Amino acid sequence: MEIKTELKQLNNQWNLVDNKIIRSFKFKDFVVTFNFMTETAKIAEEIKHHPSWTNTYNKLEITLWTHDQGGLTELDFRLAKRIDSLYNEISKS
Repeated sequence: MEIKTELKQLNNQWNLVDNKIIRSFKFKDFVVTFNFMTETAKIAEEIKHHPSWTNTYNKLEITLWTHDQGGLTELDFRLAKRIDSLYNEISKS
């Protein structure tokens, strides 16, 4: 897996930092943020890969890496793509 190639397939808001990919989100309010987190959690459960995240009111930062592999794997990019799709869907409503 080529990390630079995978990154190009994601929204350009994802940043590579210390062999992890990180994206920050800002929503209308806490309820919208929490709903996004809930839907992201469902996706994470479906693919059996879970994000690290920090939430303060309407802000959310998601960090992805595969803990047991000590770095990025295909699962991280798969989850990031699903998160991007979910965000695009929510942003339209």
